[in-house]
Amino acid sequence: MKHAGIIRRVQVSEKGTMLAEQSRYLVEVAPEANKIEIRKAVEDTFGVHVLAVNTQNYSGKKRMLRNRRVVQGSDWKRAIVTLKAGERIEAI
Repeated sequence: MKHAGIIRRVQVSEKGTMLAEQSRYLVEVAPEANKIEIRKAVEDTFGVHVLAVNTQNYSGKKRMLRNRRVVQGSDWKRAIVTLKAGERIEAI
């Protein structure tokens, strides 16, 4: 898998801001990407050194439309990326 399609966005949230103080960042990634691909993509894209990658899979939420039809949102994956001390991702 190419690096361009792996990283979707850096999540800016309350939890993401708290983790950024510890050199850990929340990154939304492609669901089919593994930890090794995520590590290489983050290192190449942002020019940092990655120490660890933890991933979390999320199921899409079900919601009801006005005509009582139920649809499901798409599944997604999030990675918590731990960087070398003193390094930052400038998205936050």
